[in-house]
Amino acid sequence: MDFDASVVRLIAFSGALVILSGWEYLSPRIDRNFPRKTRWFNNYILALLDIGILRIVFPILPVGIALLAAEKGWGLLNILNIPAVPSIIIGVILLDFVIYIQHIMFHSIPIFWRVHMMHHTDLDLDLSSGLRFHPIEHILSMIIKISAVVLIGAPALAVLIFEIALNAVSMFNHSNIYLPVWLDRIIRAVIVTPDMHRTHHSVKIRETNSNFGFNLSWWDRLLGTYKEKPDSGHENIKIGHALHREEEVLSLKNMLLIPFKGKIGKYPINH
Repeated sequence: MDFDASVVRLIAFSGALVILSGWEYLSPRIDRNFPRKTRWFNNYILALLDIGILRIVFPILPVGIALLAAEKGWGLLNILNIPAVPSIIIGVILLDFVIYIQHIMFHSIPIFWRVHMMHHTDLDLDLSSGLRFHPIEHILSMIIKISAVVLIGAPALAVLIFEIALNAVSMFNHSNIYLPVWLDRIIRAVIVTPDMHRTHHSVKIRETNSNFGFNLSWWDRLLGTYKEKPDSGHENIKIGHALHREEEVLSLKNMLLIPFKGKIGKYPINH
């Protein structure tokens, strides 16, 4: 099952990457500030490094944990013995809510923000930004995800669907693609769109600390963290972190060092 899940995830990831890359090239939403070649090389090398580290640190990944939880009867959904289809739907929704809460936590606690802010130091925003996370953040996120799978008792299929969606939608909502306003509005009613998430990558603290959803847009609307658009508009938005504007933040070496030497500013929500 782990092998099959990995193959399915790889196929889904590759398909989303090809489609969104072409879409960005043919119909970009806003102008780039830096060449795509430099940023993409470092962002994708970082993504490969993250995958390798996760494989070393975690011998069993979330789908395998879900199978073990089902076998042992661990977790809420396994205890309640809910039928398969409702259990899968509930599992996907609850896992997405956990990621939303995790995202807020990473913006609230200074030591976690120090790790997460590397994601926010990208000076342009496109689909490669959706893979630009520090290895430490990936490890912390995996611990939270595995714990959530066990506590929820999410079925293995729910976990697989959630992980595929998380990867694909993360690339989608970070991508620099044009969507007509009417279409954005329809999609945004359920799924986080590029325009919605771009606001989250503004240098302005109020805008950075909004729109925390990764997949479903409901949580921001329900819990008061939703902001429709950046104050300056999408064409004039300044992407990144106010204290890290130098081009060196785009290099792999500096991306890895930012949590240990960079200033965090007043971004954490507890300020």
